[in-house]
Amino acid sequence: MPRRPRIDFAGFHHIVNRGVARTDIYLCSDDKNKFLEILCKACKLYRVNVHDYCLMDNHYHLLLELTEENLSLLMRQINSNYAIYFNKKYNRLGHLWQGRYKSYYVVNESYLFTLYKYIEQNPIQAKMSEYIGQYEFTLLATFLQNSLNIIECARHSQLLELLKEDGVLEHLELNLNDDELQKLKEEQKRKIEIKEHELKLHKLKSIEEHLSGYNNKEERNNAMFSAIKDGYTQASIAKYLNVSTSTISKIVKRFE
Repeated sequence: MPRRPRIDFAGFHHIVNRGVARTDIYLCSDDKNKFLEILCKACKLYRVNVHDYCLMDNHYHLLLELTEENLSLLMRQINSNYAIYFNKKYNRLGHLWQGRYKSYYVVNESYLFTLYKYIEQNPIQAKMSEYIGQYEFTLLATFLQNSLNIIECARHSQLLELLKEDGVLEHLELNLNDDELQKLKEEQKRKIEIKEHELKLHKLKSIEEHLSGYNNKEERNNAMFSAIKDGYTQASIAKYLNVSTSTISKIVKRFE
C-alpha cells in the first residue's frame, strides 16, 4: 500500500506517534516534562505554535500550527532528540518509535474543534482519568490546574482563547458522538494531492452520494449542507438538483 503523501504545508496538523511495538515511551512524569521541553525548543526554532497536546504512556498527540513548510524538519528534531534522551537515561539501544509519525492536515474549523475534544478525551478513553482536565499531561489540564505552567510554545493556543468563551468547556466535556467519530475517520482518510505547489482536497463523497436517498425536505437540506461542507459549490448542487442557486443560498443561510 502506498504511503500517504507527507504534507508540510503551513497550517494546522494533527500529529500522532507511538513507541515501537506499542511499548511505553514515557516511564515517569520527568520523561513527559523532558519531551515538552524538547518540543518547545524545536517549535521556537521552526516558528511553530502548539494548540493542544496529550502525552499518553506509549504515544502522543500534538496539534501544531506551522507558519512555514517545515513539518518534517520539526518532527525529526523532536523525535530524534527525545529518543537520544530516553535511550541514554534507560541504557537502551534500538529504535524508540514505531515507524514514521502519522500526520493529518486539518482542513476546516469543524474538524479542528472535534480534534480538541478527541485529544483532550484521550486519557478518558484509555481509562486513565474520569473527566477532561484531570490527566496532567494535556494542555487543558495545565490551563485548569495552573495556568502559569503552560509551556511557552502553547501560550498562543487557539484552545486557550476558546476556553474564555461561555459554554466551550462544557462542550468539550461532552463525549464524542458517533457522528463526530465518523467525521474524524473520514477526514483522516481524505486524500490530499499536491498540485503545482497547491493543496487539492479530494471530496469525501461523490455529489450523488450526498444528494440521493433523502425522504423529505429537511433531509434534503441537510444533505445539501453536508455536500457544501465537503467542498461542493452551490452552483454544482443547484445543477444536480435542477434548482436555482438562490434556493441553495437561502438554505445555506438558515444553517449558518
